[in-house]
Amino acid sequence: MTMKLLMMHRHDAHTEAGKAPPPELIAKMGEYIGEHVAKGQFLGGEGLGRSANRTRLTFRGGECTVKHGPYKGENELPNAVLLLTVASKEQAIDWGRRYGKILGDGEIEVGPVHEPWDLGLMPKPENAPFRALLIEKADAASEAGARSTKQKADLTRLKTEMTKAGVLSTALNLAPSSRGKRLIYNDNELKVIDGPFAESKELVGGFSIMQLPSIEAAIQETRRYAEILGGTLEIDIRPIEDQ
Repeated sequence: MTMKLLMMHRHDAHTEAGKAPPPELIAKMGEYIGEHVAKGQFLGGEGLGRSANRTRLTFRGGECTVKHGPYKGENELPNAVLLLTVASKEQAIDWGRRYGKILGDGEIEVGPVHEPWDLGLMPKPENAPFRALLIEKADAASEAGARSTKQKADLTRLKTEMTKAGVLSTALNLAPSSRGKRLIYNDNELKVIDGPFAESKELVGGFSIMQLPSIEAAIQETRRYAEILGGTLEIDIRPIEDQ
């Protein structure tokens, strides 16, 4: 018996400065991912860059406020994660607006994911598509599992439209944080915090989708992951709900 889990690491000063990871880190992470792909445990993952390239959409009282980065984290507890492939950042933001209007009051973040050419692994192809992560932030309703039937139906219809348009490649609904764990690594020393969590103020820096026997097994898997990333970081582990 296994479960699907989202393991999210938090943004750091190195990423915020726009520095590419060193080749040795890329090699070690590639080896780590390759081992878990071979075991059928790694199902996907993406990295996110500096906040200067992200956009925050805040919906209140029927109005949408758009804030382009750079910015610091505010409400950084995700409820859902969507991977979009579009022609431009503007198109990704337009989809984010439509998604946010369904939520009513809420917050969306849109940011480009790391591509091989961002890491210096290959030249950027001509007419390369724009891949962006759309992060729906959690709120009291989502944390209580209390989205309305209409909201759920409208979001399902929007995701179906996105899929038919070739825009949506991944859509992950996360279980409330009460079912998750927050891992604080400090010089490779681990502290585990049981959910529910207070809202993290650190931006999401990237994620991995893993299929593992349990959250406890996932915690053990993060030890090497954390060591590769420097040994001092924050990781959230959240179960992925059935779509």
